[in-house]
Amino acid sequence: MPFDAIVIGSGFGGAVSACRLAEAGLSVLVLERGRRWDPSNFPRQPDDAWLWNHDAPERENGWLDFRAFPGMAVAQGAAVGGGSLIYANISCEAPPSAFASGWPAEITYSDLKPCYDKVASFMNVQPVPDNQWTERMKLMRDAANAAGFGDRFRKLDLAVTFDPAWTYEADFGRGVAASRAHLNQHGSPQGTCVHLGNCDIGCDVLAKNTLDRNYLYVAENKCHAEIRPLHLVDRIERQADRSYRVYFDRLDSGQRVPGSESARLVIIAAGSLGSTELLLRNRDVHRTLPDVSCTLGKNWSGNGDFLTPAFYADRNVQPSRGPTIAAAIDFLDSSQAGQSFWIEDGGLPDLAVSYLLRKSDDPTTTFKTKMILDSLRVFLRSTEPLRNMMPWFAQGVDAGNGTFRLTQPDLFSSGGKLQLDWDISRSRALIDAIVAMHERLSDVTGGAAIVPPTWSIFKDLVTPHPLGGCNLGNTRDTGVVDHRGEVFGYPNLFVIDGAMIPRALGVNPSRTIAALAERAAALIVKPT
Repeated sequence: MPFDAIVIGSGFGGAVSACRLAEAGLSVLVLERGRRWDPSNFPRQPDDAWLWNHDAPERENGWLDFRAFPGMAVAQGAAVGGGSLIYANISCEAPPSAFASGWPAEITYSDLKPCYDKVASFMNVQPVPDNQWTERMKLMRDAANAAGFGDRFRKLDLAVTFDPAWTYEADFGRGVAASRAHLNQHGSPQGTCVHLGNCDIGCDVLAKNTLDRNYLYVAENKCHAEIRPLHLVDRIERQADRSYRVYFDRLDSGQRVPGSESARLVIIAAGSLGSTELLLRNRDVHRTLPDVSCTLGKNWSGNGDFLTPAFYADRNVQPSRGPTIAAAIDFLDSSQAGQSFWIEDGGLPDLAVSYLLRKSDDPTTTFKTKMILDSLRVFLRSTEPLRNMMPWFAQGVDAGNGTFRLTQPDLFSSGGKLQLDWDISRSRALIDAIVAMHERLSDVTGGAAIVPPTWSIFKDLVTPHPLGGCNLGNTRDTGVVDHRGEVFGYPNLFVIDGAMIPRALGVNPSRTIAALAERAAALIVKPT
């Protein structure tokens, strides 16, 4: 057997798992559907590889996978390093209250705290230096103070490398030339942040501490793990010797080239949607894993994500400068209408404006999207459309009542498409509370908030933080996986990523996913 372990996916769950298993001496293969990205191929022009096409990834395997379902859309990364290449750098712990219910007894905040600390150290997280505050951070602080919430404002830890000597006054105008090239603690080349604002579309100076610069770098370069980009897994079969064979398509020059590998241990880490869909397909279509729990696909959460743009007539906000998110106002104590959430300072790259204007004029744009863009056109077509816009962002504890399933064959389709059943009614109070706070914070600082028509009219949401679908549980009747991530009924088959999280966290989930992976990998290597 060529490999001890196969890891499917290379985001926060897969990268940590691959690294720790390889460090323990296991031969590890990582199968990643996305490309390797770096400053030489980051998408920048309108015709670059921006989007991943779920129906034809052999032809379109770009930067962002955007999946639209009724009432909810999900944005995901497609890359070696998974979502770490497109997320907003936030590395935070979930509050202890997030573990008060819904989790197996073995997992508590205090149990997970050493793993949280290990992730923070390995990824070198830190807040924005005090001499490098963005205009958005200052606006958030002013809004918190003016609204009487000054004690709730705080800077956030970011997976970004900063140069303490860099300043806006002396260095911003120098652009990339002001970045200091160095080798990080693991030996990987990086630069220091020069506040370009491109965190979500690829950091031009490699100041972002993405997983390909730490966990995956160590796994591949120091522990000899093998990483294969553009490998899309479709089927997992248990073999007579209790090992698993993993079948995949290699995406090559517009073609799908089939292949397979086997290992005694398989870790599914394809993200909340990817891992859930893969297990659904293997249980219900291929029937190679027929005994996976009936709870598969249930209790899925969008983590309460919501964005409200606000415009200021006389304030220089500059959301395209600096880290995409850097601070929060914390209402996780349910003090606002009984809802638990926090507010963050969103950012937007300059490139987004030209893209949005182009989409607004595109005849193929959907009616809902066109309605949103038309409502913003007067601002987007101004001389400096981003100068005075504040993208108020938030996450919160939603109801976590989504259900993923595969469609059935009918006269017009062969079925097998991933479908989300999402009922907004139980989460509406949360979003209304977030919108009310966005409006309040805008008002006390002289801004005008524009609630997106997708919410005010259609009650549709978008999340970059999908959670659940292969939830942790105590038994096969209550979850898909146990506290280690092992699939009930299938020894040595694990799900270790955001799909295992059994409820909304209300905060950015990356460090929690990585901490759960640290914990699971340690138990796999040295079972209790």
